[in-house]
Amino acid sequence: MNLSEDMSLYTLISGASVPVQIVMAILLLTSLVSWWYIFIKVFSIRSAERDALAFEEEFWRGGDLNKLYDSVNAGRRHAQGMASIFEAGFKEYAKLKRQGGLEISDVTQSAQRAMRAAYNREMDDLDSHLPFLASVGSVSPYIGLFGTVWGIMNAFRGLSNMAQATLSHVAPGIAEALVATAIGLFAAIPAVIAYNRFASAVDRLAVRYESFMEEFTNILQRNK
Repeated sequence: MNLSEDMSLYTLISGASVPVQIVMAILLLTSLVSWWYIFIKVFSIRSAERDALAFEEEFWRGGDLNKLYDSVNAGRRHAQGMASIFEAGFKEYAKLKRQGGLEISDVTQSAQRAMRAAYNREMDDLDSHLPFLASVGSVSPYIGLFGTVWGIMNAFRGLSNMAQATLSHVAPGIAEALVATAIGLFAAIPAVIAYNRFASAVDRLAVRYESFMEEFTNILQRNK
């Protein structure tokens, strides 16, 4: 077998020591899981942005809030995002208004607390899987480096049994060790990029949700 065949990627991985192969397997599995979460977050965040835009357009048309509330409840799926926040706040507001005997400030504060609870639930959903991506981005290079160090140690340990060491003897061992670092970077880089983009998108949605809560609270205070 010639040197180029010995240095093929498959040969380097299959010929690596067991600890290095375990490190590679962990990194590849981690990369697959992180890519799965990336695709999930792409669709979920895009859906949240579309829903927020559609609800804002409907809300600011200035129609009857009762009709808007009924249309939100009449949907096939459970209200999400800004619609869920509106639903929680208006439901609490309407319930307390029907009871009567309360100051408008107390009613709006209770509605605001209900919206805040719905907001927290929505943010938990939007933030899901982001800590995993952050962990992959920060830890994977170190896991790959561990595999590299272990592989290089084995390569130099094998040289101790040779009377004359040459580059052809040490190159395969070092190359297979460096593959672990490459796989670690392959897992980390997409996770870091995805985390930064998703975190920025979630922050923008959080600002939109909070602005809506403030504006909707002001509307309820004027709706005596």
